[in-house]
Amino acid sequence: MRPHRCTTVAAVSDDDVLLRARGLTKTFGDFTAVDGIDVEVRRGEAFGFLGPNGAGKSSTMRMIGCVSPASGGELRILGLDPASDGPAIRARLGVCPQKDILDEDLSVEDNLHVYGRFFGLSRSEVRERTTALLDFAQLTERRHDRVEPLSGGMKRRLTIARSLINNPEVLLLDEPTTGLDPQARHVLWDRLFRLKRQGVTLIITTHYMDEAEQLCDRLVVMDKGRIVAQGSPRGLIEEHSTREVLELRFDPDEQAGHLDALADVGERVEVLPDRVLVYTADGDAALATVHARGIRPVSSLVRRSTLEDVFLHLTGRTLVD
Repeated sequence: MRPHRCTTVAAVSDDDVLLRARGLTKTFGDFTAVDGIDVEVRRGEAFGFLGPNGAGKSSTMRMIGCVSPASGGELRILGLDPASDGPAIRARLGVCPQKDILDEDLSVEDNLHVYGRFFGLSRSEVRERTTALLDFAQLTERRHDRVEPLSGGMKRRLTIARSLINNPEVLLLDEPTTGLDPQARHVLWDRLFRLKRQGVTLIITTHYMDEAEQLCDRLVVMDKGRIVAQGSPRGLIEEHSTREVLELRFDPDEQAGHLDALADVGERVEVLPDRVLVYTADGDAALATVHARGIRPVSSLVRRSTLEDVFLHLTGRTLVD
């Protein structure tokens, strides 16, 4: 069951807005990585930045994490200014970077102990939190093992557990499941959903549309440093796509010859190098029309619309370009 979402900005008080950015910009020399974006993240929600590699997601997260100064615009995190209150903000954040930066020569629990001491926690507090976090991350039985031989999914769960040692109000997750197999991704999604139910605010970057749909209450779609759309996953699909999509695959030499006959089958048609996408309210009816016109694709698939379809419609390219 999806949590209730607030549907109007007017109903959200300033106390409920943990992150507010206005015209936020990040430049590197002549290159603009983040180009004047406006974002609000509310207490207790899972908020996502969705886009391809190079869209500006990680640069945005580094500014939010107070490790990279903004080049322009306004940014407030937990009501504080990262330019002057960086240490106070970082003490209340948990950060899970793209790559695991665990000490592989230490044991699983020692990674948590050492990190907890960085926050000035007492030894008793660190031990108590370590026990709870190992249980949360399903790593209790591996607590005395060295990190190096652990699987990628276990290391990722340990990284998230470590980021929670200071009981953060906001958890930043930069591409949390990149490189994981499907089973490990689903286990991690379950852990993150549990965190959200406990009241932790999640800010997530991803280029996986299924991950954004699974985890995020609201999100922004970024491309080339700008926000091209924002809203709930379902709301974005309803606004920018159709209920279903018919995927047609042809022999590469024959695809171009069918495009004119397919042009009016659905509400719109997208032509990709390896397939043709027909956007329609009824995929089965569209496929019947295709067959009635004597068109025989090598394969066909009717599926529901996804956030990747939204991105393709808005930018003309896929999330993995």
